[in-house]
Amino acid sequence: MSQYTLNVNGQARAVDVEADTPLLWALRDTLGLVGTKYGCGMGVCGACTVHVDGQPARACQLPVSGVGKAKITTIEGLDPRAAHPLQQAWQELDVPQCGYCQGGQIMTACALLRQHPRPSDAQIDEAMAGNLCRCATYVRIRAGIHRAAEIAGKGKDKR
Repeated sequence: MSQYTLNVNGQARAVDVEADTPLLWALRDTLGLVGTKYGCGMGVCGACTVHVDGQPARACQLPVSGVGKAKITTIEGLDPRAAHPLQQAWQELDVPQCGYCQGGQIMTACALLRQHPRPSDAQIDEAMAGNLCRCATYVRIRAGIHRAAEIAGKGKDKR
């Protein structure tokens, strides 16, 4: 075992794990941040999506030893009050059904909105294609992303 210091949600957090331990397990089992979910373990479902230096990454495929000093943001760190436009839109439109995949969905959508503040349906479909939802709430997810873009746009207009 080795000790690593991870920058998680703006805080330095020490974890004592094997070098090849996936970031997912360090977050969930060692740090207790259970919003990042285990889905497939192969990086194809998106349930474990977190941001690493602002980019979406599959935490199940990223070894702790490969993180270095990168800034990691989990769903818990997106907004401590759950007031991020995506979180507001998800609640307003009742996007999730079972909710299991939604942390990864939101983290992927967040990266999309940073790149495309007013995304088209095609941009949403392309960005979200790697995130699976067993409940098939894809139409509501797309609507939620559009609504979050509206909410974020209104916030900018008030400045």
